[in-house]
Amino acid sequence: MEVLIDNRDGAIYEVPVTSLSWKTEKRGKASELNVSMLNPEPLKNKVVSGAIVRVTDGTHKIFYGYSFKAEFGKSSEFKITAYDQLKYFMYNDTFVLKSMPAEAAITQICNQLGRKLSAVAATGFKAPAMIEEDKKALDVIMKYIDSAIVATNQSFVFMDNFGALGLHNIKDLVIDPTTFYIGEESLLYDFDYSVSIEDSYNRIKLVLDDKEKSKRRVFIAQDSNNIAKWGRLQFYKKVDENMTSAQVESLLDALLTTHNKEKKELSLKCLGDWRVRAGKMVFIFIEKLGLKKLFLVEACTHDWSPNVHTMSLDLKVIS
Repeated sequence: MEVLIDNRDGAIYEVPVTSLSWKTEKRGKASELNVSMLNPEPLKNKVVSGAIVRVTDGTHKIFYGYSFKAEFGKSSEFKITAYDQLKYFMYNDTFVLKSMPAEAAITQICNQLGRKLSAVAATGFKAPAMIEEDKKALDVIMKYIDSAIVATNQSFVFMDNFGALGLHNIKDLVIDPTTFYIGEESLLYDFDYSVSIEDSYNRIKLVLDDKEKSKRRVFIAQDSNNIAKWGRLQFYKKVDENMTSAQVESLLDALLTTHNKEKKELSLKCLGDWRVRAGKMVFIFIEKLGLKKLFLVEACTHDWSPNVHTMSLDLKVIS
């Protein structure tokens, strides 16, 4: 394991690491790195605020980010907390965006923050004009992604991959199942599986107010079979008055397709593999559960020490 510190003073040095934890989440957060190291002279071997922290293991490029916190006590152990560049998307600003494809709007937000997208997936969704006042840039980006997911029934992720920002379709982030999978005979040592309808909807009700005609129009789509099985689980929303009937009908169908199903989630504890992180798709084969399919990694925490490397995963099935 190699952890390099660049204090931006012309010198780069390696630190002796005693333990490391790296956390990624699919949405709404920067990835976080916590490093414990031996540093008996912390005032001499400083890690300044904003220092570049790079982690590799000879094979994998693991983390590239910036130090936000350094701490030490009486012992020789020195700790730093670093984040990838999504951290800079978690501060508030105002964003004025015209109607454009979601990926173009996300590109504009990145440009406003002085950040460059290295990969841009086409979403197939043209977003309406928006003005977002005093909002976190990452929250605004997630709003575009969520709308694209509902409109297209595809899934997208915004992530920093070792210093390269990208908007990706998750179908392009599948770890090749012919070379890697997680299961009872491959890395896995504990799991928890759940099937839930707590966040499911089998009836969608959208309301459109026509102020000129002083009239309210109601649009409904439902699955009678699932209503009979689960009871009525209704999603209600008042939509933008500028939407056409065709747009509302399209949104109605998209919402029912997205939410009218059980949510299947899986938590795993495994031996670690640096290829796995939030936003990636991994193949899971657990014969005991009858599972043999791809899951989306919603959250992932790697814990590393010189003796052991483990990871904890929160997964969601994409059907």
